Amino acid sequence: MLPQTFPELVRSLPVFDLQHIVQQFLYDPKNPLLFNNGFFVYFFALFIALFYAFRNRFLVRSWVVSVFSLYFFYKASGAFVGLVLLSAVFDYTLSNLIYRQNRAGVKKVLLAASVLFNLGLLFYFKYTNFFITFCNDFFAAKINPLNILLPVGISFYTFENLSYTIDVYRGEFVPERKFINYLLFLSFFPKLVMGPIVRARDFIPQLHEPYVVTDNDFAKGFYLILSGLFKKLVISDFLTLNLVNYVFDNPSMHTGLECLIAVPAYAIVIYCDFSGYSDVAIGIAKWLGITIPANFKSPYQSKSITEFWRRWHISLSSWLRDYLYIFWLGGNRKGKFLTYFNLVVTMLLGGFWHGASVTFIIWGAIHGVGLVVHKLWMQAASPLVAHTQNNLIYNGFSQLLTFVFVCFAWIFFKSADYTTAVAMLRQIAFNFRPEVWPEFWGNYHSAVWMLLLGYALHAFPDTLPDRLVPKLAKAPLMAYLAVFLVFLVVYAQFKSATPVMPIYLQF
Repeated sequence: MLPQTFPELVRSLPVFDLQHIVQQFLYDPKNPLLFNNGFFVYFFALFIALFYAFRNRFLVRSWVVSVFSLYFFYKASGAFVGLVLLSAVFDYTLSNLIYRQNRAGVKKVLLAASVLFNLGLLFYFKYTNFFITFCNDFFAAKINPLNILLPVGISFYTFENLSYTIDVYRGEFVPERKFINYLLFLSFFPKLVMGPIVRARDFIPQLHEPYVVTDNDFAKGFYLILSGLFKKLVISDFLTLNLVNYVFDNPSMHTGLECLIAVPAYAIVIYCDFSGYSDVAIGIAKWLGITIPANFKSPYQSKSITEFWRRWHISLSSWLRDYLYIFWLGGNRKGKFLTYFNLVVTMLLGGFWHGASVTFIIWGAIHGVGLVVHKLWMQAASPLVAHTQNNLIYNGFSQLLTFVFVCFAWIFFKSADYTTAVAMLRQIAFNFRPEVWPEFWGNYHSAVWMLLLGYALHAFPDTLPDRLVPKLAKAPLMAYLAVFLVFLVVYAQFKSATPVMPIYLQF
């Protein structure tokens, strides 16, 4: 029925809710800003317009990217954006003091201050309650845990700060003179929340270069963004909600067959989740004229655990190698025993970096021991290895063995606690029950097909993007739009009502 009077007409108009609009621009802990968030479309559209307008004015461009990056982080983590600013000011100041200092002793003191500050913040927010619980359990202490929230991305930008000051200390990098460029390096929004861990010597020099994005750069960015979103939003999220979480939440309620299939399913989930996010970050950076090195290179194609760590989370593994294993522990310079000891310690701390949990420490220990065993094998059987390195059977067995080993370690990484991990292994070993396959297939066949799709895509050669990108670069704009629309249609078919937070958001 139409309103008969003017007051009725006014009351029937949509209400302009200014408060609701303002709320959209404020931090919402239940809906943090990420690449798959609807608000990101508007954020990125405004950002890219301003960035392109000032692309050739270096200082203004740096301010634009920094301000938007800090706002992105605010929308993702709230007041913790202040920690990024504090860290930037502290390490920018210290690095310049280190560079100008001639006395070796003073430089060491300044470096120690940087290490203590950065690791102190990380320890307080991430590990305080872990050690309180440890003291309560083993020393009968009665300390109440603190109400501490973990800042998003602190593990990533802490390592970036440390690599910067260490590189300056070692004389491998001249510190940036303009604070805004250092702030941009630390807060650059595509990689701030979940990496990759970028080093200043790779990133900051690009800020002083003219903005140039070729057709190949645009095509590669498009490919990385779309393939990354597909891996994360379609494959990883679907398997998480339709198989992996069901089993890992309570493995004792599932047969060993279900648990066994859930393990490689989680392997593809964590790969598609994290490498997908990394690809999106690298692709967006490519559109902005900044090159960030690849973070994953088909890790499940590895033929040894050593090769796996050259392909998996490359930015973290290379950081641990260069700054912990070699710089702090001495690497392999002090004999075989200390080499093996340093490997295990590095991986233990790498596991602890992921989280304050016994399961992460066990995961790191498994990989540390695996690296040592592989080194011993290579020394003891080097003639055999050299003779069989081109043998398809040997290589196939090595790849399968490496994958099984990695999957075994993933059980501890994924499980909420040690008891859950043991229950998962117990079900696989003692309650396998293959006769439930028909029922399992009836309930989970769509998840199994998605799992097979994930591994089929992972089996593509690493050189595939290099072959596709030049062809994509020659395509008209309508072809890009058509591909993007196809992705949206596919995504709509698999999108769930429950959003799945990225796995590495917790680290």
